[in-house]
Parts: sequence; C-alpha cells; structure tokens
Amino acid sequence: MGTLLYGSPGVEVDFDDRALMHLQVVITAKLRRHESFLFSWSNTSGAGTSRSSVWLHPSIPLFYRFSGSRVPQLNRDWIDVLMKSANSAGGMFFTNEPGGGA
Repeated sequence: MGTLLYGSPGVEVDFDDRALMHLQVVITAKLRRHESFLFSWSNTSGAGTSRSSVWLHPSIPLFYRFSGSRVPQLNRDWIDVLMKSANSAGGMFFTNEPGGGA
C-alpha cells in the first residue's frame, strides 16, 4: 500500500502501489503544465463510504511513497481514463483500473 502525501503538514491518502503509479503519471503531467485541478476519491470504512477532494496546485508539496520497490507496468487505458477525468470541469475522480487490472 502506497501513500500520496499532499501539502504541509499534509493530507495522506493510501492507494495500492499500482494505482498510485498511475495517479503519479497523470498528476505529474498536469502539474508539469502548471494546471491546477480537483482530485476526488472514495473513502471506505466500517462506517460506510464517503468522498474526499483536494485542490492540486503546482506550488503545493506533493510526495508519492510506494511500499514496494517494483515499478508496476502501466495501463495506457487507465491513464487515459484518469487524464480525461482530470481534464473535465469536475476534476479527476479516482476510478479502478478498467478491465480489473494486470
């Protein structure tokens, strides 16, 4: 399980390493072009499901912490889905990998 850390002191969000790698590709591409955007995800706990969002901006510290040393193979279709979402008016909403993963 990897972690996306954003801001200081920071928001910490856990994703599996494969998902985090795909998020890193999309988020880095957007921020590299100095494009700010909204990023949302679902939280699941014993109390039910909720949703969280954060405004991503190039000037705010961002750190990706992966739990494993293996770099996952990228799924171009998943990157395309996430990027299309990131470019939408509603911002990027994290979705599971199309086709159930590699």
